[in-house]
Amino acid sequence: MNNRPIGVFDSGIGGLTVVDALINRFPNEKIIYFGDTARLPYGNKSSKNIRHFSNQITRWLIDQDCKLIIIACNTASALALNFLRSKFDIPIIGVIKPGALLAIKKSKNNRIGVLGTKATISSKSYEDTLLKINSDVNVFSKACPLFVPLAEEGWVSGNVPKSIAEIYLKGIKKSNIDTIILGCTHYPLIKLVISKILGKEINLIDSGKAAAESVEEILIRKNLKADISNIPEINCYVTDSAETFIILADKFLTSPINSIKHIELF
Repeated sequence: MNNRPIGVFDSGIGGLTVVDALINRFPNEKIIYFGDTARLPYGNKSSKNIRHFSNQITRWLIDQDCKLIIIACNTASALALNFLRSKFDIPIIGVIKPGALLAIKKSKNNRIGVLGTKATISSKSYEDTLLKINSDVNVFSKACPLFVPLAEEGWVSGNVPKSIAEIYLKGIKKSNIDTIILGCTHYPLIKLVISKILGKEINLIDSGKAAAESVEEILIRKNLKADISNIPEINCYVTDSAETFIILADKFLTSPINSIKHIELF
């Protein structure tokens, strides 16, 4: 048994949906969450800077004795995952490949949609990963940037998110897809609206939940699961205002946070 914490990092607060998936799947694990809120968003930063930020955070999480690290940021997963794996001897996973693998597993007609931020969609990271796994897949991508502020403001139901989602999903709804990847950690909060517009027959893939499945395989294979008597904790560290983070955190988590602290990392 290994009661060391699991490390999770994101450019902001959206990665808490990944933490929520982890806690629901592993109720005895301790989790350290790092939100680089002073330098968000990562989507408009250079690849060099993304790797630099991710390297700093990973080193810090390793110093906190984390046994495994999850990059809960689609941009950092696309641009820094391989770089980090080449530098550190610790299991590190992103959210892109787990989401892609689960989408291919669920799809019956090989027609898969991807919803994400402009940066994620422009990077074609999901499209490339899906095609590497199965070259017969047809991918339909759509950037939905307004879903992020809607989620952070708590506007996850009602006419406003419904109207915006209808505009975003109008084209992709006609593409005969049977599976959609929610390619941003904020998007699970809009899941009910998306499902209502597309129909219940469409599989919605939560990349955070998919990543949690991948974590389970690693924990078992490397004998890293916490003891069943281990007391779970969620301790958060942010590079900007802890007060702002506290206000938003409850919208992303169904479990209580033990502590939220500001940290100077740079």
